Amino acid sequence: MKLSKRRGALVAAGIAAAMMLSACGGSDENGGGEGGSESSGGTFSMYIGEPENPLVPGNTTEDQGNQVVSSLFTGLVQYDESGEVVYTGVAESIESEDNTTWTVTLKDGWTFHDGTPVTSSSFVDAWNYTALSTNAQGASYFFANVEGYGDLQAPTDDEGNVTGDPAATEMSGLEVVDDTTFTVTLSAPFAQYPVTVGYTAFYPLPEAFFEDPEAAGRQPIGNGPFKADDEFVPGTGITLSRYEDYAGEDGAKADSVEYRVYADVATAYTDVQGGTLDIVRRIPPDASGSAPDEFGDRYLENESSSFTYLGMPTYDPRYADKRVRQAFSMAIDREAIAEAIFNGTRTPATSLIAPMIDGSREGACEYCTLDVEAANALLDEAGFDRSQPIDLWFNAGAGHDAWVQAVGNQLRENLGIEYQLRGDLDFSEYLPLQDQQGMTGPFRLGWGMDYPSPQNYLEPLYSTAALPPAGSNATFYSNPEVDELISQGNQAATNEEAIEFYNQAEDLILEDMPVIPMFFQVEQSVFSENVSNVVVDIFGRVETENVTVNS
Repeated sequence: MKLSKRRGALVAAGIAAAMMLSACGGSDENGGGEGGSESSGGTFSMYIGEPENPLVPGNTTEDQGNQVVSSLFTGLVQYDESGEVVYTGVAESIESEDNTTWTVTLKDGWTFHDGTPVTSSSFVDAWNYTALSTNAQGASYFFANVEGYGDLQAPTDDEGNVTGDPAATEMSGLEVVDDTTFTVTLSAPFAQYPVTVGYTAFYPLPEAFFEDPEAAGRQPIGNGPFKADDEFVPGTGITLSRYEDYAGEDGAKADSVEYRVYADVATAYTDVQGGTLDIVRRIPPDASGSAPDEFGDRYLENESSSFTYLGMPTYDPRYADKRVRQAFSMAIDREAIAEAIFNGTRTPATSLIAPMIDGSREGACEYCTLDVEAANALLDEAGFDRSQPIDLWFNAGAGHDAWVQAVGNQLRENLGIEYQLRGDLDFSEYLPLQDQQGMTGPFRLGWGMDYPSPQNYLEPLYSTAALPPAGSNATFYSNPEVDELISQGNQAATNEEAIEFYNQAEDLILEDMPVIPMFFQVEQSVFSENVSNVVVDIFGRVETENVTVNS
């Protein structure tokens, strides 16, 4: 598939849908037991890395587990190939007269894999569970704008230690009206709200989940096109089968999909070459140049929402001064690394927002241009100790070794600082260490959008409310001015006004440099001759329900 062009359309379309205050999306005439599509039968296999956590939607905030969860669950809304909200999920409509109180109306006929109905309580109970701090769900932060969220957060002392129980277990802003209607009252107007609720964190949960959450994490009970007949096995994976009673418009074409866990993506790539694995959705960097010719029509290249960066541990005294972080950024030649390591399939990042998103600005980052002289001057001003080597962190087995080492070589050459690579942890070990303030130097991270909005590139990563364990602010950065500007953007009445506030917030973040922007990228995927109709969506996920197994 050729690189598709979707620049600028995503948020404009999403906000336009929200500002209309009513759903204009699809009927469910093609739903029901037929699943809206004919089964082609057969089984196909797909590479994943080890998920960080059990497969609970509200605690799946990383890419590997998200791919599996997206096969098992369907949310309120979905997104088309341009990023526009479409009502092909469980919601019939999401409406508001003031952008603060939203009425969600569900379609009839949706069921979970255990046969129980998907109701308003399935969403409200799931959201309350995810928001409650004692449940330690990684996506808790996504409910911070719902009235009463604060009451579900346990009190803490100045050191962050829990000192008591939450004041409530249910958010006052959620109310079940009847089986197919519930309301959401936000703490402030948010015109983009319908754009956000297609994300994993907002998926429904059946009553059986609450009886034994641990068991449901091992063998999830969802409402999506595939169901789990057995438990996920760490280090091995899980096989999902077609859910015959799926109520969506696009039921699974294949009988089953086998998600296989690999410790190293290079091994998975070799297996696709040999025909013993069917799909690798992100190939190793050293295959970037050869894959198009080798796989031909079985090679896909899609514009990506992914953003690669180096997080800076602002809690570490060595990196607490923003001048140190700015200096490191200016000592890196991104263009040289992109060409040498990625064969030009990465673009040096000079913004925090992916180019495919309305609100992205090329050149927004003053400190993302190579300037060795200025970098050394800043490092001297900050009094940085160059005699001690720095740690450079990345997760093992995902092909990051070469480019992180290239960064280290440039820092050594340009700043006179020795380095040591810390790439021995697998993904499921690497992410929790970040939340525990365990990084002792710059650390590799990537971010792909959860929903198509510039807000999603800012608030979950840099706001005070998104500090772990509730959110994804792994650098532990906090700036009240940034929080306020993002809040103003969320409350803006128009797309243009919202972007103005988000860009002001981005400017402050790029001045403070809690992260070093590195690359924007394209998604490069390959598949075997066993399958066809392989599509990678705007979030970088394979649409497993559409994959056809060739006879």
